[in-house]
Amino acid sequence: MILKEYRYELGKIERGYNNRSLYINLGDNSIKEKEVTQLMKDKFIGGKGFGLWHLWNAVTPETKWNDPENEIVIAHGPVAGITQYAGAGKSLVVTLSPLTGMPMDSNVGGYFGPYLKFSGFDALELQGKADKDVIIFIDGNKGMVQIMESDIEEKDSHILSEILTERFAENEEDKRNVSVVSTGSAAEHTLIGLLNFSFYDVRRKGTRLKQAGRGGIGTVFRDKKIKAVAVKFQGTKGNLNNPADQSKLNRTGIKFHKEMCYLDEKQNNMRKIGTANIIEVMDKYDLLPTHNYKFGSHKDTYKIASDKFIARVTQGMPDGCWYGCSMSCAKAADDFIPETGPYKGQKVIVDGPEYENAAGLGSNIGVFDRDGVLELNFYCDTYGIDTISYGTLTAFVMECYGNGILNKERTGGLELYFGNKEAALELMHQMSRGEGFGKIAGLGIRRMKQIFAEEYGADPAFLQDIGMEQKGLEYSEYLSKESLAQQGGYGLTNKGPQHDEAWLIFMDMVNNQIPTFEDKAEALHYFPMFRTWFGLNGLCKLPWNDIAPADNKYTDEPAKIPKHVQNYVDIFNGVTGKNIDKHELIVQSERVYNFQRIFNIRMGYGKRIHDKTPYRSMGPVTEEEYLSRQERYDKQLKEIVGFEPEGKTAQEKMAALRKYREDQYEKLTDAVYQRRGWTMDGVPTPEKLKAIGMDLPELLEVVQKHL
Repeated sequence: MILKEYRYELGKIERGYNNRSLYINLGDNSIKEKEVTQLMKDKFIGGKGFGLWHLWNAVTPETKWNDPENEIVIAHGPVAGITQYAGAGKSLVVTLSPLTGMPMDSNVGGYFGPYLKFSGFDALELQGKADKDVIIFIDGNKGMVQIMESDIEEKDSHILSEILTERFAENEEDKRNVSVVSTGSAAEHTLIGLLNFSFYDVRRKGTRLKQAGRGGIGTVFRDKKIKAVAVKFQGTKGNLNNPADQSKLNRTGIKFHKEMCYLDEKQNNMRKIGTANIIEVMDKYDLLPTHNYKFGSHKDTYKIASDKFIARVTQGMPDGCWYGCSMSCAKAADDFIPETGPYKGQKVIVDGPEYENAAGLGSNIGVFDRDGVLELNFYCDTYGIDTISYGTLTAFVMECYGNGILNKERTGGLELYFGNKEAALELMHQMSRGEGFGKIAGLGIRRMKQIFAEEYGADPAFLQDIGMEQKGLEYSEYLSKESLAQQGGYGLTNKGPQHDEAWLIFMDMVNNQIPTFEDKAEALHYFPMFRTWFGLNGLCKLPWNDIAPADNKYTDEPAKIPKHVQNYVDIFNGVTGKNIDKHELIVQSERVYNFQRIFNIRMGYGKRIHDKTPYRSMGPVTEEEYLSRQERYDKQLKEIVGFEPEGKTAQEKMAALRKYREDQYEKLTDAVYQRRGWTMDGVPTPEKLKAIGMDLPELLEVVQKHL
């Protein structure tokens, strides 16, 4: 049953912008268009910037994630949708997070973002709550938006996306023109729900899923009783952005495609296995999170190394999640048969695994079983569970189980020790059903710490040390103990410890390229700003640094991949007709980055106290950890800390090392705040806002209260 239908005039994209967004309120089924103003384009660019701006204007400091006024905003960006350069099909999703209470942004591939753009809109705002499950359908060729009552009983994404692709397509060929946003059954019962964005794989003749994973966005989606959002657009081609200089896009894309063709196999094998190529590399350098980040390697890592997944993942297919992406890293394991759960015995497609999934669902919970990782991966995706949060919170639960904080009675019979694949899968199935200990685990680590302390008498300080969350968000899957810069790359983020802001482990720990506090602070300024820029434009970051020009090592700043930075300057200018340089690119990001920081402050967060991190991210919490690297730690104490370890107990040595490392983090925080133009409490100053052109009255009003 159609609850509301809205007709709109088809427009024409001009230099990457439609100059309008689509607003839908599910409380009263109202639908309208909103102007995308010049201020929005100048200050917020698109994508994440548009999402944050729309959300800022929709909520108040008192708004909670499950209030009707909270929004889910899906936006792309001016460059999104081009087919000449790799990785140009990204969307950014923004909402108030159930986990953090702050604005959350998560990037995702698939066809939805470009199809939304070609259908006439630079962003989609979803506000209010429906009374019953609804499906939203946007037909970009007919100029029609419909809100309809859902008639679909199925709850999980791999089925929903197939049903709705079939429903809205006219025939087999037309299926490629449909993209569906959905979540799964677990998003109704947990705070870690994700969103799946579909694209139809014409070679496999089935829908594939890409994930906007972080922060519980899928939970908000289901709280609003949205079953799915689908968009259909026929007629994709390479000039729909109506760019200012099409030839510049063509020339820039050709340069990159040649690099992928000649260099990928020599560098990262993205076209064979995607991001899972680094599993054994992380293990080699003691960076692979193992047993809740206690260790950085394991003797059984070879069982989940990239070659094992290469053997299982279908080869020889161009696996891009948007047209024209020669990186083709969206890998899939075809005809996978789960051994447990409601889809036991059925053939399914597993997306990936990405590195994060292999590490989080593998080594971090002690599951060194390739097919076990794939099954966990499949169920996370279709149930709508963030794989990173699931892996990290399950690792926390397993350590608590091993320390007697949890037992079979408290977990309802689940023996959640490291390596118990069956228990990990059952925990996930419980989340999907809203039953048992799965309901508690699905609340996330921050809330579990409180429950375990209040109800089970656990030591709050120990829980704080080993609970790998910060700002309420679970850590992504890199071991940061030996990299102060990466500790800052996690702790000094806006949304929580996610590596998409700064991944500095190799620069800092392996290559020693940023030895001083000032060097680290500069890196923690530049790289978060540069990576933010991808999210403003609808771009994937992987083509930037997962393939590098052959002569990159001879450049002045090889870590920045300067030729690729210039590529991005060129494609932005080529689309928009502007004439920015690499310096203005960073300023564009600074505007949005500082805006998000102020948004956090407005919501009651975003200060220095919220940038504190669990000690497990800095150093050894337990004697077992210390002893596993005793030679390294003893040497550091003697040569760096000035503490003589000879004759001291492990506890004395750990205390001395902890004091030093926590002090180092505080000094790094000072240096980063200074470089970013913030106070020592982490508040952007009016002078900084004026310097970057963000001294908007509503922002100055917030910061003045906190100076």
